[in-house]
Amino acid sequence: MIHTYKVAGMTCNGCRTSVEDKLNAMPLVKTATVSLEDSEAEIEMTKHIPLEGFQAVLADKYTITKSQANNPNVMAPEKSELQQLFPLFLIFGYISIAAVLLNVAPWSATGFMLDFMGLFYVVFSFFKLLDLKGFPESFKMYDPLAKAIPAYGWGYPFIEVVLGVMFLMRIEISIALIITLVILGITTIGVVKTLLDKKSIQCACLGTALKLPMTKATFIENTIMIIMAISMLIMMA
Repeated sequence: MIHTYKVAGMTCNGCRTSVEDKLNAMPLVKTATVSLEDSEAEIEMTKHIPLEGFQAVLADKYTITKSQANNPNVMAPEKSELQQLFPLFLIFGYISIAAVLLNVAPWSATGFMLDFMGLFYVVFSFFKLLDLKGFPESFKMYDPLAKAIPAYGWGYPFIEVVLGVMFLMRIEISIALIITLVILGITTIGVVKTLLDKKSIQCACLGTALKLPMTKATFIENTIMIIMAISMLIMMA
């Protein structure tokens, strides 16, 4: 069952992340998504939880109440996995088309891969930088290094910017490829563990601006970049 609640007291994305984490940690909660803009929490639970139960796990500054539009007897419609991931596929499509156009005359497979990787990093870092405060909290939920070293989560969007520029400007490509294998390899390990544990968490690949579920598509996204990086290193050897 899915219920919608009003949450008062949230003033920033740090608040939103804190509330979301507390709600998701509750045993009977399958997934909780909190919106700062609407001051709402959409909670899917395996068994009905009294309002007092939610309030008990939240800090005193937050107040949770039933939404007037909430009807506990009506199941909220769920989007298919494909519908939820449409923004990700759309961005991949635009990046692919741009990389093709940059290398179509004459065609260069090497140039295509370098431009694709460069555009990938620049575009994805843009979405992460839209909410630099909220991104680290979401990222550390599945990235092992970000969980162990919080500063890494804060610096990750900037690492992507630097790598994007290096690929697009053809600067120290070998170093950029090695760094890509390391950081995406670490993230992929966390993604695989999350998928195997069947946890319902938000993917931070596009920051917190777009709420994307952690799915197999996230694994595929990282795998494509890793395969490209390995291919480029082999070609340059």
